[in-house]
Amino acid sequence: MVLGVFVLFRLLGRNYDAAVLTAGFIGHGLGATPNAVANMSAVCEHYRVISHKAFIIVPLCGAVLIDIVAIPAITWCLNAFA
Repeated sequence: MVLGVFVLFRLLGRNYDAAVLTAGFIGHGLGATPNAVANMSAVCEHYRVISHKAFIIVPLCGAVLIDIVAIPAITWCLNAFA
């Protein structure tokens, strides 16, 4: 959470989109893409403003790009340590 608040938020531009993206990042840290979307939804409902940018980027990265990296990594670990 400290990484998200003090580093990621600043790198993303210190605006509302950055706050919602950071909430998504923290949600990924809590588990998976549904957690990220729930965190972003909570922030958007609280401020009553939707960040379209965050709702495109976070699920896309969580669902597609993570799977592209995770499947080969899991396969490699199973082959290396099994």
